[in-house]
Amino acid sequence: MTKHILERLAQTNSEGEIWWDSSPLTYPSWKAETLAKAPDAKRAEWTEQLTRMFDAGTIQQTGTMGFRGVTTNPPLCLQAIQLDPALWTARIKDIAAGNPGLDVEGVYWAVYLDLVKQGSAAIAPVYKASGGKYGMLSGQVDPRFVTDGERMLAQGLSIAAMGENVMVKLPGSKEGYEVLEELTARGISTNNTTSFTVSQYSRCMAAVTAGLQRARAAGVDVSKHRSVITHMSSRLAQLGDWQKEAKARGIELSLMELRDGEEAVLKRIYWYGKSINHPSKMLQCSMRVEKDDNGKMVSRHVQDFAGSDMVYTCPPSYILGLMEAEDELEFDAKAIEREPNQKSLEKLLKLPSFRQAYEFEGMKPDEFSRYGAFQSTATEFAAATRQTVDFVRMVVEG
Repeated sequence: MTKHILERLAQTNSEGEIWWDSSPLTYPSWKAETLAKAPDAKRAEWTEQLTRMFDAGTIQQTGTMGFRGVTTNPPLCLQAIQLDPALWTARIKDIAAGNPGLDVEGVYWAVYLDLVKQGSAAIAPVYKASGGKYGMLSGQVDPRFVTDGERMLAQGLSIAAMGENVMVKLPGSKEGYEVLEELTARGISTNNTTSFTVSQYSRCMAAVTAGLQRARAAGVDVSKHRSVITHMSSRLAQLGDWQKEAKARGIELSLMELRDGEEAVLKRIYWYGKSINHPSKMLQCSMRVEKDDNGKMVSRHVQDFAGSDMVYTCPPSYILGLMEAEDELEFDAKAIEREPNQKSLEKLLKLPSFRQAYEFEGMKPDEFSRYGAFQSTATEFAAATRQTVDFVRMVVEG
């Protein structure tokens, strides 16, 4: 049996986790499409590997899968609808007919909850078989309302109600962390998203700690509570202001120097969390497969952190990119202990937005939602949400 490249990554630390970054409903079609295009010499091997990572029959029979969890967000849920528009058109009509008092936005939210419920049910046997350690699915509050605490709390509670293995995904805004503490106090697992900076991550850890203290004081069972804190890797350097600020200052930054900066931010908070024995796990998303300065294929967003107990949540396109470059990629189990490139840090520390990301007091909570990478990502996610709402509108209005 040849190990899948993600299985090789997971072998560097038994507590590391590989998650699927899309709805479980999309996996069968993605698998079939990938295998149809596989090189002849790789098809049998890839078939075995992809079946091992996720197979509905195996999940139902044994409660096991290669992935240890699932994350979703509005663009990925839109993807699930687009893969089978006929199915979801019928489902939208059923929901609208069964709830005549709902407007288009209400029908949309009911459809979204249905997607979360179906996805969580698909992997619930993994959650049960592992005693709640694995098999969780993240459902995200509406990214159009990242500073509306009251609305996010109501949505978070409705998402959590979709299954015992559902965790609520909340934005890294001041209001998002307030809601995150409240949900934690009620024993609800959380995933902090649209988060990029050390100051956001440390605020999240504080919110989780406060929430758990409140829960225990109130007698709430938190034995199966989980918290993950998402580092949106490539979005930090490439959707924020680092490159613009460098250009304005006459500083040239290569792609690998940008990756050095992302590495430095994540390693700083990773080791801080370890130093205080915090229960949250760091989660990597928005990873890339690309060429380094010497033309070699790399994926530093995982290679730099091999040996850690992080979660790596991988979208379909990224997994395929890893598979296509697997012969060039290696994992060093000591990589997590390696210091970031100091020369790159010296250049990056001249940039205000890098200091905001790297320093523990880089931003105050009310500044989080104004950070460049946050605004760019929230705008993109909000656009995907509006597109999904419009699909619902077209079905409802005929």
